[in-house]
Amino acid sequence: MRTTIIVQNLKCGGCAKTITSKLVELNSISDVEVNPDDSSVSFHCADVNDAILVKEKLQAIGYPSIDAKNTVLSKAKSYVSCATGKISK
Repeated sequence: MRTTIIVQNLKCGGCAKTITSKLVELNSISDVEVNPDDSSVSFHCADVNDAILVKEKLQAIGYPSIDAKNTVLSKAKSYVSCATGKISK
């Protein structure tokens, strides 16, 4: 099933690159598309449990869903993730 999650703290291509690289590590997730313009993360997954797993992974790397609390820690993690995405090859 195709799922889209709107996230917070998604600012640029570096963020998108980090999100994509982290989500493709999950076995049940494929066809990841990240759009910084509308802060969306879209992907194919087998079931709703996989979508929940993606939300948890996004939260862990600093990109909570729009309906989750955006803490200072989440914002800090997103800056680190963004920088990592910009410098990784």
